[in-house]
This record gives sequence, structure tokens and C-alpha cells, in this order.
Amino acid sequence: MTTPVQSAAALARPHVLVVDDDPTIRELVCDYLGKNELRVTAVGDGAAMKSVLGEQVVDLIVLDLGLRGEDGMVIARRMRDDSEIPIVMLTGRKEEADRVMGLELGADDYLTKPFSPRELLARIRTVLRRRRAEVRQGKPEGIRAYRFDGWELNLNLRRLTSPDGRAVPLTNGEFSLLVVLLGAPSRILSRDQLLDLSRLHNDEVYNRSIDVQILRLRRKIERDAAEPRYIKTERGAGYVFGVPVETVY
Repeated sequence: MTTPVQSAAALARPHVLVVDDDPTIRELVCDYLGKNELRVTAVGDGAAMKSVLGEQVVDLIVLDLGLRGEDGMVIARRMRDDSEIPIVMLTGRKEEADRVMGLELGADDYLTKPFSPRELLARIRTVLRRRRAEVRQGKPEGIRAYRFDGWELNLNLRRLTSPDGRAVPLTNGEFSLLVVLLGAPSRILSRDQLLDLSRLHNDEVYNRSIDVQILRLRRKIERDAAEPRYIKTERGAGYVFGVPVETVY
């Protein structure tokens, strides 16, 4: 399995998971997509694919229909039952019925082998653009992660990853506050709003003591907690998250 380099630049790129049992194709696709502003993980079977999805946030899956041991159609059907992650299918089958079946199962696009890596890249970019447009229109449901300035907060795993790839531990209170702040970037939130939205009333957090939670969170994510860039104080009003946030569905 090829694991993407966890740098600030890499974490800011869309993460593509390639599932193909041909190592030559995996190497070719990883090399080409990686040189074109995508973060790539490549695996050879459905079990490894499931493992990656359980540990990382994936923006798009490139799925080979002809996997050994498990039909890609079955995997695609299962993915559509559980997830909204876009899928681009790869296959050696040239019959129209197979292409139609793949699309009916929920694939967002379809490419027949042999294929050009350049065409695959173009199709991936098109699907990602379409998904971003859907997000702006509010269509997808179920947020999987937030990303900001090289950081990534995986909501399913409750895991915060720094730009250099470190897992940064968070208390329940810190996690809940960060989720609220990332869900409303550039919006001033009062202390009462933070308490209500993060449901921290039963976690020994009340009124001014929320400032203590904010301070602890700053110490974990800010380069200089005394001069915060992310969680800024609006005097007399509350707090605001001050950098752009990407929502991953």
C-alpha cells in the first residue's frame, strides 16, 4: 500500500484512493496523480480499501471492477449504501451493459482500460468540481472531516492531524468546541452559543470557564497561543475562527 506523505501541502490536496490489483497500474496512477496536486493512496483489494477508509478521510475512490476475490460491482454497491464518496470506475470490460450497470450502482464516472492517466486526471477533477458545487448547494449530508491550513479533523475517528502528520490528542470538550468553530468559520460565536452548540453544559464547562477550554485548544493548534491566528477573540462578543475551512462530505 502506498501511503501519502503527510505534509501541510499534501494534506491540503484532495485525497484519492486507488483500488486496483495490478501493481503496474497502481504505480502509474500514483505517480501521475501525485505530480498533479492530488494526494494518493493505492491498495490492491477491498479489505485494504476498507482499512484506509476507516483510518483516513478520502475525497474520491478510483475503483477497478475486476478485483481478484471480490467483484468491484459489489464493492461499489456497498459503498453507495454507506457513503457519498465519489467513485470513478476502471474496467477492462468494453460492453455497454457493464458501463451502464456501474453508473446505475452509483459510480460518478467510468473509464475503460487501457486508459490515459491524463484522461483519468481530467475525469477526477471534473467529479471533484461537481462535488464541490453540490456541497455549496447543500446537497450532501454527513460531514466526515474539516480541513484548515494543512490541519485535518476527522469527525468519525475524532482525530486531529497536524500539518506535519502528527495526531494531536483532544479532550472531549476540546473536540466539541473545535467542531463548532470549524462549522462556522468567520462567524462570531458568543460563549453561550459555544456552550449550547457544543453541548458542554454537563462537562464542567460554564460561562467564563469556556475561556479555559479555548486557551487549551489554542495551545494545541496555534503556533503562538498568545497571538492566535485561528481562534481569535472578539472582545465583548466571543470567539471567531479566522481562516478558511474546507468541509469534506
